[in-house]
Amino acid sequence: MYDLHRELIETLAATPETITGLLRGVDEAQARSAVGGDENWSVIEVICHLRDAEEIGFGRMQAMRDQDKPIVAGWDQNALALEKKYAEADLAPTLAAFIDTRTQYVAALKALTPEQWERSGKHNETGDITILTHALHRAYHDAIHCAQIARQILGDSAI
Repeated sequence: MYDLHRELIETLAATPETITGLLRGVDEAQARSAVGGDENWSVIEVICHLRDAEEIGFGRMQAMRDQDKPIVAGWDQNALALEKKYAEADLAPTLAAFIDTRTQYVAALKALTPEQWERSGKHNETGDITILTHALHRAYHDAIHCAQIARQILGDSAI
């Protein structure tokens, strides 16, 4: 029998290891020059995006857990990339910040009761979401960007 909550938690917990593995042997210069994706971001900029998306996502989960049907606001990823100067960031501390927040997020998910997974919020762009559907989206988001990083480092033919 499937245990969706456990499997989702394990999937989310695996992302830092996946990214760390993809970046093994990649230096700062490579991470800056390997660009791609819809935004044409470097690997470092993708890691910055993951870090900020994780902070926002963790905050959303906490709001849905702790409040009755909070409003969950969308955000402009390109504006945030410019505001926070993603292109000037350093890889190691950015990755460490993502991993730290992901560790906290996973711990908070592990502590949820089955009823709390169904707590909801109202996203101003997409409508009703629950902690479960939001966490599923986080796992999807991870997979898309892990594949992007792999393509940028290894080349399209390696994927």
